[in-house]
Amino acid sequence: MDTSGLPGLDQRIAGCRACPRLVAWREEVAATKRAAFADWTYWGRPVPGFGPPDARLLIVGLAPAAHGGNRTGRMFTGDRSGDVLYQALYDVGLASQPTAVCADDGLELYGVRVTAPVHCAPPANKPTPEERDTCRPWLVQELKLLRPTLRAVVVLGAFGWQAALPAFAAAGWRLPRPRPAFAHGTRVRLDGLDLFGCFHVSQRNTFTGRLTPAMLREVLGEAARTAGLPAENGGTAPQQGR
Repeated sequence: MDTSGLPGLDQRIAGCRACPRLVAWREEVAATKRAAFADWTYWGRPVPGFGPPDARLLIVGLAPAAHGGNRTGRMFTGDRSGDVLYQALYDVGLASQPTAVCADDGLELYGVRVTAPVHCAPPANKPTPEERDTCRPWLVQELKLLRPTLRAVVVLGAFGWQAALPAFAAAGWRLPRPRPAFAHGTRVRLDGLDLFGCFHVSQRNTFTGRLTPAMLREVLGEAARTAGLPAENGGTAPQQGR
């Protein structure tokens, strides 16, 4: 078992039992299941980050849905939020395919890693502030491991923004004062890192048009170019920088 670097961190995250409410909920959902997924063996554990260990771009957002990541064991995989995110990553040339169905579906990300400020599926998709803060050290460790290559971060949603800023500070980046407020399209320059705000890819935002595919592609494309990745307007994966 590799206990070093990001693989080791991912293994430790998957074994975390620090938050009793989240442990009980994720395991209850994994046992009872949803009728449509009755033949699945649910992951039912914290969901680690997904993507290469030398990523230049990081996406941070509340992700492990009860019947999505909590079922499949991979970030934003198996739910409609993931459908929107991975389609956009594919459209700008940062993913090998536009869909994310299960952990062994062959999806690859090019220079991008996806993670969450809370790694367990919370009841009603709402972690408590205490659960958010308990999970933060995992994000801090992930940021420290990614720092040698990381050049841009897209943070999805106000919750992700509020959770991520203290993690960046704890990982060694100097934040502006006062701390910048969340807004879609905002851009904050840190030491060698550009931070982008984006509305979350939740159904509430995408179904109402608050976040459109074009808006998401625009933020991801700008962040990718800032990170030195070959972002595109179409859906063809880049031939370099994988």
